[in-house]
Amino acid sequence: MTTPALETIAIDTTLDVVNKLGLHARACGKLIEVTSRHRCDIKIGRGDSLVDAKNIMALLMLGAGKGTTLRLVIHGSDQDRAHTAIRDLFVARFHEAE
Repeated sequence: MTTPALETIAIDTTLDVVNKLGLHARACGKLIEVTSRHRCDIKIGRGDSLVDAKNIMALLMLGAGKGTTLRLVIHGSDQDRAHTAIRDLFVARFHEAE
């Protein structure tokens, strides 16, 4: 008899957009570079209005300017690595000069 696999608990947290131009095209492209490297399901948005963080058009439609707080929900086998990489990208202000 096999033991059923333990269900992974999703990461549900927030991130603040701190870079000067917010989630503009270049920043969204950088975020896609990070999210597309991971197999887990990654959603981002405001409150219950979440979009696929691997879809550049969906990210651009968020219209998240500087100072916006976004909800990040990640679920899957590599969710911890994805969370760290995404958080680091936001903290690094998408590697943009201020």
